[in-house]
Amino acid sequence: MAIRILRNFTRRLFGLFFKKRKQIRLGFYGPPNAGKTTLANRICKDWTGEEIGKVSNIPHETRHVQFKEEVEIKYKEKSLKFKLVDTPGIATKIDYEDFVKMHMNKKQAQKRAKEATKGVIEAIQWLDDMDAVIVVLDATQNPYSQVNITIVGNLVARKIPVLVVANKSDLKKAEIKKIEAAFPEYDVVAISAKKGKNMDEFYESVFRLAKQA
Repeated sequence: MAIRILRNFTRRLFGLFFKKRKQIRLGFYGPPNAGKTTLANRICKDWTGEEIGKVSNIPHETRHVQFKEEVEIKYKEKSLKFKLVDTPGIATKIDYEDFVKMHMNKKQAQKRAKEATKGVIEAIQWLDDMDAVIVVLDATQNPYSQVNITIVGNLVARKIPVLVVANKSDLKKAEIKKIEAAFPEYDVVAISAKKGKNMDEFYESVFRLAKQA
């Protein structure tokens, strides 16, 4: 009798320590203007009816980490619930003069550059809280950039599961094979977050990613 009670207690104790997470923390990372917030908005709109943030053609529109709790997606009789974390674009250099060239006055440009720099630091700090990460890249841009190396290097160091999204695949200059060649160790899915192209394959890839988290 005492042995049975001890066994039951041990099972309950192990259950508490190794209880499966009901919700994973899924981070969206990538360089500025790759389409992270556009993709996050599409997911949130599809499954919650609400968008998560503002987008624009000016880099670093997202300058603070923003998140949506308990986003649940359902695909082919499967269900996945996660906390969606949209982060500011990662950049190795932020110069206020670049914003001046986009018709901002000097004061506005300096403020945006300062906020963007803080946003990059905040995004890197949030990596420690991520269970899995979706790296969103602009498929028309060179994937072998210092920014992408920095992002992937941080993820490898933390052993965080990764899905690479080649966004803007609908554009003529998109080079999906180049991104696949740059990241052969990861799944790469080509989409257009703006037009909703290939989202079924994307969601299927997210379910595979969640199994690694």
